[in-house]
This record gives sequence, C-alpha cells and structure tokens, in this order.
Amino acid sequence: MKHTRKRAILLSISLLVVSTTGRADEIRTGGEPARLDICAAGQSSVRITLMPVSADVEFPYTPALTERAYCEPVLRLLEIDGPVRARVGSLQVEVRPEPLTVIVTTDAGSILQEIAFQEDGSLTFKKSNQPVLGLGEGGPQPAPRGDWREQPVQLDRNGALHQMIPRWESGAYGSRNPVAMMIGTEGWGLFIATPWGEIDLRDDDRGVFKPWQPPEEPEAGRSTDRRNQSLERALQGRPPVSTIIRGAYDLFVFDARDPVQLMKDVSLISGAAVIPPKWALGYMQSHRELTDSEMSSEQLLLWVVDTFREKDIPVDAVIYLGTGFTPTGWNTRQPSFRFNPRVFRREPKEVLDDLHDRNVKVIVHMVPWGAGRLPTLHGNVPPGDGESVDAAHIQNYWQEHVDLVEAGIDAWWPDEGDRFDLFERMKRHQLYYQGPLSTQPNVRPWSLHRNGHLGIARWGGWVWSGDTQSAWKTLEGQIAVGINHSVSLSPYWGSDTGGFYAGVDPPELSGELYARWFQFSAFYPSFRSHGRIWRLHTPFGWGLSEMGSAEGQRFPPDASELNNPSIERVCKKFADLRYRLIPYTYTLAAEARETGMPLMRSMWLHYPDDGHARGVGDQYLWGRDLLIAPVYEKGAMSRRVYLPAGKWYDFWTNEHNAGGQTVTRQVDLATMPIYVRAGAILPVDPVRQYMEQEVDEPTTIRVYSGADGEYRWYEDDGKSQEYLEGQFAWTRITWDDEARLFAIQRDAAAGTLELPRRELVVEVMPEGTTKRVLYDGQHAEARF
Repeated sequence: MKHTRKRAILLSISLLVVSTTGRADEIRTGGEPARLDICAAGQSSVRITLMPVSADVEFPYTPALTERAYCEPVLRLLEIDGPVRARVGSLQVEVRPEPLTVIVTTDAGSILQEIAFQEDGSLTFKKSNQPVLGLGEGGPQPAPRGDWREQPVQLDRNGALHQMIPRWESGAYGSRNPVAMMIGTEGWGLFIATPWGEIDLRDDDRGVFKPWQPPEEPEAGRSTDRRNQSLERALQGRPPVSTIIRGAYDLFVFDARDPVQLMKDVSLISGAAVIPPKWALGYMQSHRELTDSEMSSEQLLLWVVDTFREKDIPVDAVIYLGTGFTPTGWNTRQPSFRFNPRVFRREPKEVLDDLHDRNVKVIVHMVPWGAGRLPTLHGNVPPGDGESVDAAHIQNYWQEHVDLVEAGIDAWWPDEGDRFDLFERMKRHQLYYQGPLSTQPNVRPWSLHRNGHLGIARWGGWVWSGDTQSAWKTLEGQIAVGINHSVSLSPYWGSDTGGFYAGVDPPELSGELYARWFQFSAFYPSFRSHGRIWRLHTPFGWGLSEMGSAEGQRFPPDASELNNPSIERVCKKFADLRYRLIPYTYTLAAEARETGMPLMRSMWLHYPDDGHARGVGDQYLWGRDLLIAPVYEKGAMSRRVYLPAGKWYDFWTNEHNAGGQTVTRQVDLATMPIYVRAGAILPVDPVRQYMEQEVDEPTTIRVYSGADGEYRWYEDDGKSQEYLEGQFAWTRITWDDEARLFAIQRDAAAGTLELPRRELVVEVMPEGTTKRVLYDGQHAEARF
C-alpha cells in the first residue's frame, strides 16, 4: 500500500539531524528508539510524526487521511542534544529535548503551538482561555444529577475533559462522533490523527492528550457474555487494536489565524468533499409506519407525496424505515434486502415508478448484517490488487443492494453502524459511495449515516445527530452541534426536524416546536423531517384531526395541538425559501469542495478577530453572507442576535443595523431572524416543487448595497459525475457601490460547462430597484 514504504528506503532520503557538540540523547517513544519527522502538510500547516524506528511504515495508517504524496521531511531526528530549527513551509519549527518538544511559530516569532511528548506517553499542547471549537459531533454526557434540560449547551470545548467515547445518545446533543480536531480561536489548529485518546482542556494554559489503552481480551475459558459485550462496546468506533503502533504519534498543527486557509488545509489532508446531487439539498420527508386504517400501504405511500404536491410544499425525496424499527416497514424484518410483500402488493418497481412519476427520489433505511455474517468491512469497489474478496468485502456486500437499485431505489440511509470500529465506519461511507457508482457510474450517490469521522467528505459523507428528544433544549443544543461538526468532521450534517422521541415530561412536542425546528432545518445541509408519531413530522401533520399511532411515545402532544393550519403555513414559507435560495446553497456545496469551508459556519470563520463572535453558539453563518438565528425558546416574542462588524440588513424587512452590537429582533411564529451582510450578492430562484422542475421565471440576482460586493456563482448539471471532469462553471458577479455598477462575467479558467443565454433580474436592496439583464454566458453590466 502507498503508506507502507520500507523504513530502509525512508532513512536514506531525508535530512538526518544529529548533534555535533557532544553525545546526543536518543529519541525514544513507547520504550523504543524513535524518529521524529516534520514536513509541510499544507500551505499553513505542518505534520509531526513520532514513530518507533522498528515500525515498518512511514506514517501510522488511518482512513481519516487521504493517501497523497507528502514532501520529504524537512527534519528527521533520531537523536537530539539541543535546539534544532528549520523552516517548514510557511512556518518556523524548533525542536528541543527533555522532554521532546516541537514549537511551531509564525515568521514574526509568535508561537502557534507547543507540543511536548511526555515520558508517560501523553502529549501536552499550548492553549489559552479562548474558545476551542471542533472535536467532532455531539457534546458531553449530561451531569449525573439534575435535569439535562436545565444544563448549559456546550459550544466551547475549552475547560472540559473529553473522553472521546463514540456513543449513541439522546438528550440535547444526540449521538457522539468524536474527532481529535481542535481549533483554538486565538489562532491555532491541532488534529491528532494517531493515536486515539482522551483530551483534557481543564487546565488554564496546557491541554493534555492521553492515548487510549485498549481493554484486554477475556482470559480463555473465563469469558462471559457480559464481559464480551463490555469489550465490544469499548472497541466500537475506535481504531482496530491490531493497527495500534505503541508510542506512535501523527499530528497536524495549523496556522488558524486565517480560518479560510485552515479549512483548506484540513480539506487537503482529509480529502476534498464531493458535491452531492442537487436533489439532496432539497426537502426530504421521512416515513415510519406504512400501515393505515383507511388506505392500503401503497395508497399511503402515494398519499403523502400527493399531499405535498396538492399543497405546493416542495419535496424532493421520501424515506422509508425498515421493518423492526417500525411494525411495517419497506422491507422484511431488518436486516433485509427484500421488499415487504405486505406493503408492495404490486411489483416494487411499479410502485417506485409511480413515486418517480411524482418527481421524488426514494431512500430506504438499512442496517448491516450481524458480525456472524459480516465480520468486517474491507476492500474497495472495484477490488484492488491483492484484496481478499470474501463475503465481508464491500464489493460483495454492495451486490446485495443491486436488485434494489434496479427496482428504483435512489439512495440509502445506513443506520446502526455502531458496532463497527473506526476503520469500518469509514469503510461503510466508502461502500455507499463506490458501490452505487459501480452500478450507475454517472449518477451521484447519496447516503445518510449515524456514524462518521473526519475524512468521510471525500465519500459524500452525510451524518445526522441520531435519535434526539423533542425538546426545546435539544433544539438549542443542535445549533452548537452543527457548528462543531461542520468545522471538524464534514460539511454535511443535519438533525431530525422536530426531534425523534416524544420522551420528556411534561410533553414538549408541539406545533410550535416543530415550526421552530423546521425553520432551523431550512438552513442546515440535510433538510429532513423524521421522528416518532410520524404524521406530526410532516409540514401538514399539525393541521390533521388525528395524529395516528403514538408509536409507543410516553408523552405525546395533547390533542388540542391538532387542527392547527398555521404550522403548515410557516413550514411552507421556509420550504419555499430553501428552494428559492438553492443557487446560493448549491454554490456553498461547491465551495465546500473547492475551499473546505462548510455550509453551516461558526461566526469565528469569517470574524476571527471578534472576541465575542468566537464563542457564539446559538447563531451561525449560512455561507459568508447570511446570518441565521434560530428561535429556541417556547413562546418567544423576541430574539437577541449578535451582529459582527459591518452593516447588516434584516432579510424580512430590509431595515439595516450597524454591526458590532447585539440587537433585539421581535418575532412571531412565522419569523426566524435572518440578516444579510451589506455587499452580499444572492442568486435567488423562483420557487420549485422539486429540484429538476423547469420554471419560466428568471433567476433574480439580489444585491445588498452599502458596500462593494463580489460573489462567485457555481453551476453544473446537478446530478452526474461530469463535474469531476471539469463540466461546471463559475461566474463572477461584482457590485461597485460608489459607481452603482453591477457586472457579471464568466470565469473562463474555471470549468468547461457551456452556459445558456438567459435573462436575469438584478434587484438592488434595500430599495428594491430592478433591471433585467440579458446575460450571454460571458459578460453583462447594469448601472443603477
């Protein structure tokens, strides 16, 4: 494999720095002689690798990192008796002994990070009292005493011990998918790719990383089922024990003073995100139980989609749960690859064709075979040289899905990957990317997972936060979860709109909670409703007179919550808005690939020098230009919003406020505060009912005056893999505020897609002045 070049070759190609002033101390790790390698990792990052000399690999292997050629080490040390200095890329590095310490500084001499390898095998690093972002998805376990709904939400990871235990959880945060990627908002980033371990940020100025110590196997003849279950839980989500190299460290230090460059370097080492099919950025409606007292299962499937179409509420996909997770699901009892004959009385393809005729994609919920039938997940599709193509090889496992693809299944929701180790969890993302492409080579795959880690974006990795509670505190908590996930795991995240369980007392699932969550969901990547009492997780469900089965929920809403048509109106308003903003949102997906910047952005990413913005965890930026402030308090009549530097427009009223202050925005149920930055340029489409619907009205380019503006608009066909071959287009749009001049021009160096001749409406805000511009795909201007 590419990452296993022989040590003898390695020792002959790089600079070996040794003492010339006396006897040097041998570098050691894990009780063995070691080498320390330091090389450039990206434009503003360095890779530091401490490896036992006996290890027969260049770097410890982890699927979190994409395989690519790194430059030769600038420093390779086997011994050291005093400071050794070198320039590594754009940064300066100094190595000191006793303890072995690596100091990374800027050209100006300011210390970005100071890594010290301690004799006990731990690692310490520099930090301050400023907020630390990242560490993957999820949050701390609730305190053992007290109501989790009364506990503060954690955005800032500083000041806490993080055990980095992957786990299923409900509460405010949902599932925990830890990633040892930290961003110190004063200007440093640190990713510890190897080993796995816990991170202690409780000290004022030093963080501590302690490597994970795997549990011992039960003694022969003395194991118990309980002991084996405990061992299995302890190994879930972590690297396979067989891959651990004792004493090995592989880590990356980033200059995070420029957050945009930080995210680009993180994308470089973990793999550029693939662009999803455009339909996946539309609304997805999840189904649970597929029986009804008044209609057949097939009629129920079609009734839901027909209701969306009749009510003109946009929807692009329907999702069906598997049997066992609900009494009657799409398949025979999970795990299963067979359609449920109780649901599909006709040939499944005929039913799926009926759904496709209604212009929705069909997604099905899957769980993996047990360890007896699927002991591991390994390999590639197609298989690489020397791979053992057994039953657990992902090529063979994918073949079990092919009949479903041929029947018309469009995408996948692989649930319950919890038993897999870290490598297998990532292999599962690879399976649901490479597998579909092997069957439909020019159709972009899509899948949604509960488990993930940095590196899944190159496999189209989307993660949702698991089975959360339908509670106001959960709604608040999901904002911070999405922010931290987006800077440290992948740009594609979402949660169950409305929460999954109606499991809190007194009941909190209500039309108001659902409407507020729906507004929030319209501004995160995975716009999807799912939860028990499934009719109440549809935009129109609160207007029905019956909620249907309570699905075993202990605290369902009161019947007085039903027959409320106002919830549907609110949901339709925000679903329409999501579809109108798709040109902007789809461009964010392309930016995620090109720059590594997520769709859902911490305020810090664009305002790193704003000390207040660094720690704001209840609002975020949707791209660079839109500020989103979800309402998460029951009965709220107002919402406090922090506006960073600049001039900001209220999206709904066009009133403007100066930045650098907190404003109070009055709200009703139909209003979630959204602010737009002066100088922003937003492409806005007419409303569609699904992504591929053709519309006659032109796209409007909305310009927010008050500052000069520049925007790059991305387009491709939205569904094929041809964008990977250059079939895309970037268009540059500028606004000269003083001259009141709008200009649009094709970026000829970016992509080969031929753009059509079309009319655009240019609207200058806040006054709303409009002009029609004929754009030939090359250049056009308009003066206002």
